[in-house]
Amino acid sequence: MISLITNQTNTGSVEMQVFFLTNRVNGLSKHLKIHSKDYASQRGLLKILDKRRRLLSYLLKQHPERYDLLVSTLGIRPLKPARSLTKTKS
Repeated sequence: MISLITNQTNTGSVEMQVFFLTNRVNGLSKHLKIHSKDYASQRGLLKILDKRRRLLSYLLKQHPERYDLLVSTLGIRPLKPARSLTKTKS
């Protein structure tokens, strides 16, 4: 699948965006292991992770089979199930 992702010319697809964001996350993680007090990079990493989470959430809702394939190919953790905001009676 990674070869399919890298050969794809549609850089606007959700899969390509998640692939590029994952590469940026990996690079920033390596940087932060060396420079642990670089708070600007930590903030940037959190913003990238949030954007990737939103894209994965969209993909999970619209195309669950593509989501499963992408998560397994990139080796990232799947999303946690959404919590219900309604209160349950005890």
